[in-house]
Amino acid sequence: MKTIERTCAIAYSIHLLGDKWSLLILRDVILHKKSKFKEFLNSKEKIATNILTNRLKFLVKEGFLELLDPEGFKKNKQYLATERAFSALPIIMELYLFSIDSIEESVLNASQIKIKKQITTNRKGFESQREKEYLEFVESLKNN
Repeated sequence: MKTIERTCAIAYSIHLLGDKWSLLILRDVILHKKSKFKEFLNSKEKIATNILTNRLKFLVKEGFLELLDPEGFKKNKQYLATERAFSALPIIMELYLFSIDSIEESVLNASQIKIKKQITTNRKGFESQREKEYLEFVESLKNN
């Protein structure tokens, strides 16, 4: 990916997170506790392996993700959200709120309906609860 001159905060933010996949990967990491390549591949959006590989490398390089065991085998690599990734959570929430009302509830599963209710009733509570749960998840990974 080409480097961009840092002359505009919005242009730089779009460079970092403006593609389709970066925010979806961060969503999966933070909200769905996915950490392995295969788990990302199984997301309903069906990202291609080459694109996923490139996005994960980019997100690590830019400090949004880190590897649990950078020296480990390729098959066992686990990606963890950094503080920088959590700084993107409000963006993910805003995008969610921007479009959730245009999606028919009949296409949402029970888990998605529950999340919709939680976010639309108490967004800040939802964000802090998910962050807390994620940090507990990371601790359990590090202790194994």
